[in-house]
Amino acid sequence: MGQGGTARIGAALLGGCLALSGCMDLSELPARSGLDFLARDGQADTAKAPQDRAALRPEMANGERSDLIDALLNRQSVLEEGAYAQVSRAVLAANSRAAEADLRAAMLRDEARDRNWLPTLGPQVSLTSLGSVVSTLVVDQVLFDNGGKKAERAFARADVEVAAVALAQDTNDRVYQALSLYLDGQSARARAGVTRGAMARMERLNYIMSERVSAGIDDRSDLQFVGQKLAQMRSDMASDDEAAQTAMAELSTMSAMPLAGIEGLSEARAPAANAQPLSVMKAEAEARRAVAEARAARAGYLPGATLSGSVGSNGNSMGVNVGAANGLRLGMGADMRALEAQQQAAEARTGQAREDAAREIAGLNSQLASLHRQLAEAQGLLDGARANYALFEEQLQAGQRSVPEVVGVFQTRVNAERDLVNLRYDIARIELKLAALHGALVDGERI
Repeated sequence: MGQGGTARIGAALLGGCLALSGCMDLSELPARSGLDFLARDGQADTAKAPQDRAALRPEMANGERSDLIDALLNRQSVLEEGAYAQVSRAVLAANSRAAEADLRAAMLRDEARDRNWLPTLGPQVSLTSLGSVVSTLVVDQVLFDNGGKKAERAFARADVEVAAVALAQDTNDRVYQALSLYLDGQSARARAGVTRGAMARMERLNYIMSERVSAGIDDRSDLQFVGQKLAQMRSDMASDDEAAQTAMAELSTMSAMPLAGIEGLSEARAPAANAQPLSVMKAEAEARRAVAEARAARAGYLPGATLSGSVGSNGNSMGVNVGAANGLRLGMGADMRALEAQQQAAEARTGQAREDAAREIAGLNSQLASLHRQLAEAQGLLDGARANYALFEEQLQAGQRSVPEVVGVFQTRVNAERDLVNLRYDIARIELKLAALHGALVDGERI
């Protein structure tokens, strides 16, 4: 047979397989035909390449919208305009976005699986015992596969959703890490500021004490006590300055722009009450993917039907094949039960993820309430320490108190101010952690 005749028969075989595929249950097919890829040229493919689209888009390859990705896109950042927002923009501009590459790969796999119902067409070349080469064009079309192809498409869609949540987690975690470094630096800087502001008074008390010792009024041990307190304050201030520099240096490596002029706290709203934690969303997507994988594997153990045709130099043939992809073998029953157990395990992991997330959020909310209580108490202690120091200062001027006594009270006041600073920044850190768990540090449309 000539090459033209072979091509005509091959085209007829392909047309017949496509016609038979059109007679299948339409519920098994994606929303759009998928045949347009046969007519598209390379330029059209390039124009619609995933890298030219937004990283998160709710439309799947079959034209349906993903509720999960819609929920991610609708997330609004809790960060008000200010220091937090500036840090967030700076670190996102320098994000390498490795998770986005995984999402693009998953989207391409989804696009490929969306057309898995189409017939497969490929050449087959073999060498006969007589030394001649036999070339054959083989066409296979699945007629019935117990939902295996549909499960493969569901797996690919769930894989996209898992990658989308992973991208949202990666983005929110990066912003939280940057803001945590920022809070570390600002907290250390604020503590150093408290100590630096108290240093002049402590040095003055140390000078008074040295003069009293030189005049023989007080003992040298009292001077050593005051000097030790002064040295401790200098050490604390130096440590805080170093901690602030270290945190800001780490933050600068994550940023695309300088952050030296940014300082202080800014406002952050509470996450929406109906916002689902990202860990739960990912567990649900992984469960759907595991169920789809189990269904696809199960279909391989059940008998299905395919239409096969071949055109070649050794003749033409066409027929219907019935059989199971994995065949019948010992242990198949255990494999089937294992697949059922895999689905149950996926549901159990989702429930465990909900419990873990609820427990973590409850713990953070409890810590937040405790920190607010401690903040109110610390403010009261600071007010009392200031009043006590003012009284001791007056009594020192009147000669009723010694310098070491005043130094002890003064150090208590300084420590109370430093504790108050720590509590304010600890509260801010817990609030940001809660927002990160809910995926609310970055607007969904910016991911």
